[in-house]
Amino acid sequence: MLTLALAACAPLPPQQPAGEKRYTAPELLALRPADFRWPAASQEGEQAQREAALAQLRAGLAQPAGQPRDAALPALLQQVAHYNAEIDTARPLLLAALPGLAARDAEAQRALLTAAYTLYPQEAAPLLWPLLPQLGASKPFAIAAYTLLQAEPASAARLRDALAQQFPRWEDDARLVALMQRLLPGPGERPPLAELLAAPLRPGYPVIFSLQRPGRDAMGLALVRDASGRFVREPDGRLFASPQMARARSGLPGTLTNGNTPQGLFAIVGAGTATNPDIGPVPYLHSKLPIEASPAEFEHADLTLAWTAEVYNSFLPPSWQAWAPIHEAWLAGRAGRDEILVHGNTINPVYYAGSRFYPGAPQAGCLVSQEDWDAGTGRLRASWQLRLAQAYAAAGGPADLAGYLVVVELGAADAPVSLAEAQALVEAAGR
Repeated sequence: MLTLALAACAPLPPQQPAGEKRYTAPELLALRPADFRWPAASQEGEQAQREAALAQLRAGLAQPAGQPRDAALPALLQQVAHYNAEIDTARPLLLAALPGLAARDAEAQRALLTAAYTLYPQEAAPLLWPLLPQLGASKPFAIAAYTLLQAEPASAARLRDALAQQFPRWEDDARLVALMQRLLPGPGERPPLAELLAAPLRPGYPVIFSLQRPGRDAMGLALVRDASGRFVREPDGRLFASPQMARARSGLPGTLTNGNTPQGLFAIVGAGTATNPDIGPVPYLHSKLPIEASPAEFEHADLTLAWTAEVYNSFLPPSWQAWAPIHEAWLAGRAGRDEILVHGNTINPVYYAGSRFYPGAPQAGCLVSQEDWDAGTGRLRASWQLRLAQAYAAAGGPADLAGYLVVVELGAADAPVSLAEAQALVEAAGR
């Protein structure tokens, strides 16, 4: 029973959302924070959930060596990262599993290598060099390579050679294309952000621009451009800007499962209520990557068209079409990523106190907005997610909330993206 419970890979919530509900723009605009209550977000509910999950985690880690513990280890390590707990206890189990990892299935390889990248890169690196030639699938190979690069930044040339030798047709694999781009010198100077912020994408649709830092440890800002092309302002005239995290708990690059939100262009195809208890009851905006969304969904039009890089580029201004980082969303879609939503959060940020990204609470690679839940009642007091969703819903787009999302990184800095930075960019764009 322990293994089965852990394999579900989710906290133990007092309740699940009632089910998927889709929203129109008027329905979304009618919502208020007081409409939402989440008992698992109360102090009592959250504590009970966490204690139960940690008890299961500790029992799982304490199992004797053998097949049952080996089978449970991928889910156990996901819980270690989720709760930021028992990291030292799990370390020897992960390190002991790495030498024989080539004999495990691809999903176990992915989960264990993700834990190595997220939690133990330095300790894992010596074990990964001999493992690397044994990894025949591109996803585990890429995760192992990124882990080695994180632990040994000077290893890029060695990893390039290993990639080309092991995967002669690497250019056909989106994950390996992204990895090779990371291993080569940088893409050069970023095109003017003002041109991207002013680009029509497709006229008549609202757009969310998520401005982020490289590495994603610092909080980003989400701006909303309305259907007429003007950025949304607050009633007092200030630029509307909503704090937003685009970092995954794993910290992996965006072309990999549960990695950071990839840079680039997404279609927004509506809003709904999630069934994931970590997201909670506040409606998400349903963003889709290329490939995940058909060209017709991306165009918000009834047409027959095949996906190509040229179709993706047609949404971008000419100055951005050759800049590789903005194509990460295109590569992520080709690599099979999906369900990267714009949503709220019920996870207690205190789990991650002391982390570089605190007070953010990252999840599995979506764009996450923080929410304030009453510790006594579990009622929602304030939600950046609801504010963002309603600003988008009021931006003059279709009632079905069709539109676009663009994720783009600004210059490197340790500080969160500031309102002053965003304001300067919008002014430069003339919007």
